[in-house]
Amino acid sequence: MNFTLKSVGLMACFILGLGCTSQQATSQKLRNAERVVNVASWSNYLSEDLLKSFEQKTGIHVQISHFSSNEELLAKLQTGASEYDVIIPSDYMVFTMSKLGLLRELDRNQITNFNQIDSKYLKKEFDPENKYSVPYDWGTTGIGINRKIFKGKIKSWKDLFEKPELAGKFSLLDDSREVMGAALKSLGYSLNTTDLNQVTQAKELLFKVRTRLKAFSSEPMMLLETGEIPVAQIYMTDALQARERKGDFIEYIIPDEGTSLWMDNIAIPSRAKHVKEAHELLNFLLEPSSSLAVVKKFWVAPTHRAVFGMLPKNMQNSSMLFPPQSVLIRCEMVKDLGDATAFWDRAWTEIKVLNNS
Repeated sequence: MNFTLKSVGLMACFILGLGCTSQQATSQKLRNAERVVNVASWSNYLSEDLLKSFEQKTGIHVQISHFSSNEELLAKLQTGASEYDVIIPSDYMVFTMSKLGLLRELDRNQITNFNQIDSKYLKKEFDPENKYSVPYDWGTTGIGINRKIFKGKIKSWKDLFEKPELAGKFSLLDDSREVMGAALKSLGYSLNTTDLNQVTQAKELLFKVRTRLKAFSSEPMMLLETGEIPVAQIYMTDALQARERKGDFIEYIIPDEGTSLWMDNIAIPSRAKHVKEAHELLNFLLEPSSSLAVVKKFWVAPTHRAVFGMLPKNMQNSSMLFPPQSVLIRCEMVKDLGDATAFWDRAWTEIKVLNNS
């Protein structure tokens, strides 16, 4: 074949152009691959559809892992875990983590949706200036009952702990603050007590309860649905999801003595590697449509001030999702225990060890 010098020159430019384009594409892919945010969340909490929507909107890939208790999350951060960019701790754990230097101060300039939060959920004791956390949703912890299996009357923690017909038929959360808190409430004490005598009484009560207990489980939803465990201490969100999926025979009650009132928060660990991406996800989760999707799918109560009015009437009118003030007044938010934490931890360890003996 005969090529003129001009043809050769054009061919060279074309080949070089392809090479440049290929290099640019590769570089762009590498840059996109670096856009990632690693999330540590409660299980059954953030929907795949919502995260895919975020990925499509921003090009940021979300990698998610789960924890079953605040204490498990704390332990991971204390052992130097640096893979998390966004975490969802509950109220008291925000205080504990910030005190230990495990949380990064948030950049409000990157969270334009912060002003969408109802002011009554802001400036709580665990983070009075909301420097480290953004309130995301709230709920209660109570008792779930599969009424196809268990027909008896349950109104209180005392009923759960003492009714002989419940022996071998109920579970407790694998969570020291929730279980010890329920025992303290049944005795008429605060679930935040630092009185060592009261904590000892709760421990001794749980020593008796353990002989009648089916299991400790922080994932009781499926067990409740199938009836394998007909009665369970359970987070509101899990019980109401089971009720929505299976029917009204799944009942959720807040015990007469009161219970824990929790608020989950979004925070960024101090060792986060993808801080900009973390702020973008945080801001996305505070959009009205995002909050609405989470509330409707997972049956949590919103902190977003516009979302209640956007909910279907059956959710707005649910006293299990939105307890009346007469019930809420008996509930307490879990607080950091300070120096009493060590005593609580020892008590919980004794309960768990003896339960396995």
